[in-house]
Amino acid sequence: MNKKTFFNTLMVLILCGCTAQATAQAAVPTSTQTQAPVATESPASVTDTPTPEETLAATPTGPTATAETPRPTNEANCTNSAAFVADVTVPDNTSIGAGTPFTKTWRVSNTGTCIWGPDYTLSYYSEERMNALASVPLPVTYPGQTADISINLTAPNALGSHRGNFVIKNPAALIMQVDQDSRLWLVINVTNDVSNATAVPGSDAGLVTSTCAFFAEVTNVTETIDAINVYRAENGLPAYKVNSLLAKAAQSHANDMACNSLFGHTGSNGSSIQSRVTAAGYVYSSATENVYGSYPALTGAGVVNWWKNDKSDLRHNLNLISDTYTEIGVGYSFFNNFGYYVVVFGTP
Repeated sequence: MNKKTFFNTLMVLILCGCTAQATAQAAVPTSTQTQAPVATESPASVTDTPTPEETLAATPTGPTATAETPRPTNEANCTNSAAFVADVTVPDNTSIGAGTPFTKTWRVSNTGTCIWGPDYTLSYYSEERMNALASVPLPVTYPGQTADISINLTAPNALGSHRGNFVIKNPAALIMQVDQDSRLWLVINVTNDVSNATAVPGSDAGLVTSTCAFFAEVTNVTETIDAINVYRAENGLPAYKVNSLLAKAAQSHANDMACNSLFGHTGSNGSSIQSRVTAAGYVYSSATENVYGSYPALTGAGVVNWWKNDKSDLRHNLNLISDTYTEIGVGYSFFNNFGYYVVVFGTP
C-alpha cells in the first residue's frame, strides 16, 4: 500500500443498506465526516526511533542510486522527513508468480532540511522480507528533490496476498518519518498464473474483475467483524459467524467500488446483492448489505459506530443487531485516499 498524502479537505459519501429479499435500494449520501486520517495498522514510530536490526552495506539496486556521489556536510540541527510520491514499479496488489524475482521502486520526496546520501538507507522493517537485503543506500537527494529508492525482492512461494514493510533510516540508524507514518510498504498477490491473478470468478452479473491498485487491508476487516460482534454481545445476541463465500462477495464489491469510484449497491457491471452472493457460491434464504465509503477512511470500529448511529437509514443499525441473519462476510478496499467497506449479512 502506498503512502498517500491526506489533504485537509474532507469528503464523505455515505451508503445505505439494502436487502436481497426486496429490490436493492439506491445509496443516499448524507452528512460529511470530520474523522482524522487513520493508519491501516499499528504504525512504526513516526519519530526517529532506533531499531535493533543491523544495517548492512549493499550495492545500490535502483538506476537512480548515486551512492558514490559526494555531498556537502549536513548542519548538526537539520531535520529528516519524507513524503511518499508514487509507486514507480509494482503497485499494490500486482500479481507476481511464486518465487519470481522483482524490483520494487518507491518515489519519495525529501521534505526535511538534511541532504540524503549513501549513509541513509532503506531497511527491512516488518512482515514479509521477500529475500530483501537488510538495507540499501539512498541516492544523494537534496531537500525538495525526489529519490527513486529500489530494492530487489523475490515473491514468496505461498499463494495469496503478501506484504512487506520498509523504513528509511538516517546515519544514526533512526527511523525517518514518512508522511504520518514511517513505513513504505508493498503488497503483492502471489499466483501460479499471473495472467488470471486479478480476475474474480463470476458471471457478468456477479463478481467483477478489479485491476486497479486498490489496497485490501485485512486489519480493517478484522476490526469490523470484532466491533460488530461486540455490539451484538452488548445487546444479548450471539456473534455472527464469518462465512468465506459472503466475504468473497463483500470484498469483490469493495474492490469494485474502489476501482470505479462507486458509492452504492449496484456494481460497475450491473451486479446486485443477489447476483454477487449467488456468484460467490452462497445459497441463501435471505441476504442484505451495508456499504460505506469515505475520505478520510474510517477504522473498522469507526465504520461500525457510524452505522450504529446513522439516523438517515435505520437499516444500517438493524442489520448489525438482526436476529434474522446468522452469518456475515466483510470486505474493505483503500484506493486514492478513500476507504470502502462492505458487510454482507446472510442466512442459509
